[in-house]
Amino acid sequence: MTTCLLCERPSEDGYLCLLCTKDLRVRLESLPGLYAGLLPFLTPAATGGQGRGSKPVYAPLPVAEDVLDLRGPGGLVGVAERWLVIVREERGVAKQDGHPMGTIEGRLHCATHALVGHLPWVAVSWPDAGVFAEDIRAVTESVRSIVDPREAVERGTRLGSCAALLGDGTSCGAVLRLMPDEKAARCLWCATIWPPCTWLQLKAWQDEDTKVRDVA
Repeated sequence: MTTCLLCERPSEDGYLCLLCTKDLRVRLESLPGLYAGLLPFLTPAATGGQGRGSKPVYAPLPVAEDVLDLRGPGGLVGVAERWLVIVREERGVAKQDGHPMGTIEGRLHCATHALVGHLPWVAVSWPDAGVFAEDIRAVTESVRSIVDPREAVERGTRLGSCAALLGDGTSCGAVLRLMPDEKAARCLWCATIWPPCTWLQLKAWQDEDTKVRDVA
């Protein structure tokens, strides 16, 4: 008898219990739908009143940056493709040549479908299964906090992408969330802790990463 790396309940076999494995599968399969569900939220609503004596309406930003990040190359598809590369390397599967081709939506479908195919091995044989499941849960709840904000407080506040540098010199890019009653955000991918005194610098680094992605 082992302990599930996600919920810490007893698990009869492997690193994830049956319930957490099923939840992970549902979350992976929901990613393409969540990607599509973000589209109506890409353009922010105008702010300000429209009645007599109300303040003037100011033009909104062209796009909602948090939604654009999630729908962009470093968002949902970036998370899925990054994990797929890691899983394939762990299993000794031949590495694909070049950069992923096709639309972001098509790439997301392919990556999530492939990850679901690896789930039996992930749950039973992979020591990093818990970190993988935590990251997928974090990114799906980031999207749901936008498309269904009724439980946004319980899910925490999204702070964008983690800008910590990994060993290969690239930015981590995992979703950062500040959970209720916590004073600092902790990255589930690289374990970097971001207290409030670092958030201005974090935003500056996130902007730099976005410019680099746009140029690429």
